[in-house]
Amino acid sequence: MPNNVTSGTSRRVLLNSDMGEGFGLHEFGNDTELMKLIDVANVACGYHAGDPDVMDRTVALAAENGVAVGAHPGLPDPAGFGRRRMALAPEEVESIILYQVGALTAFLSKHGLELSHIKPHGALYGMLAGNEELMVAAASVAKQFGVPFYGLAGTLHESVCRAAGVEFVPELYVDLNYGPEGQLLIQRRPEPTDPEAAADRVRRAIDGEPVLAVDGSPLSITFSSVCVHSDAPNSVAVASAVREVLTQR
Repeated sequence: MPNNVTSGTSRRVLLNSDMGEGFGLHEFGNDTELMKLIDVANVACGYHAGDPDVMDRTVALAAENGVAVGAHPGLPDPAGFGRRRMALAPEEVESIILYQVGALTAFLSKHGLELSHIKPHGALYGMLAGNEELMVAAASVAKQFGVPFYGLAGTLHESVCRAAGVEFVPELYVDLNYGPEGQLLIQRRPEPTDPEAAADRVRRAIDGEPVLAVDGSPLSITFSSVCVHSDAPNSVAVASAVREVLTQR
């Protein structure tokens, strides 16, 4: 992604978070508290996390809080939490996304909700941003369901969606760092984020000021949604700080 993407926040900026990332009795994240703060939940669909009971509870929680729900499909690698890259053919990418989105839609129907969007998880997110054939396969699923695709502006996420006629929702991340070319630096394990630093990043980005990459390079990020990950130790504090900024703007 080029480090000179035009910034733009002409419409209301939505706060989204990855949810339902657990298995059985083992749950991660702060879903109950975060649901009170966010606009959109990206719900894990069973491959990197999120078994049927977890999906059911998470969708029910979203419905109770008036939160829109999108699918958060990942790679079939629960041991690596979907954060390890895999060698996949385009038809395999299409199948694993279609399978997971289909599972989530059953629970959405149960709770009277409709699918809001598709946002890939972890390593799959990065793989699609840099491989056109894989991204074409992913966009075809979003087109099949008639929903937007959440991703990084200035990457193949955006250009492939535009070419396919799929609505694209660009994101700003506040709890991950950016590389000098605007790429997300995915962490295997989440670390705490300074809530005030997260709020300042959003404030500056909305005002058209640059976000700094890890090497100090200025990045102008196009976004209409801000992502706060649920599995960081202080994710509720980070989301609260971001919500305050979005409420003021």
